[in-house]
Amino acid sequence: MPFIDVTIAQGRSPEAIRALIHELHEAAHRALDASPGSIRVVVREVPTTHWAAGDLTIAERHAHDQEVR
Repeated sequence: MPFIDVTIAQGRSPEAIRALIHELHEAAHRALDASPGSIRVVVREVPTTHWAAGDLTIAERHAHDQEVR
């Protein structure tokens, strides 16, 4: 039973998340020949204030980008 666990930054529409789930499900089915009913997909959304790279959160980076414009 494939278990796909994806973490993304919060802020995408329910439709975009649903599309991601569908595409991941289809990819596992094609690549692994897994039974569709056995495939599990979990999407975790992390607030942009809780995800950082280079000591800047995504929220800080977005705020900085808005200031520069």
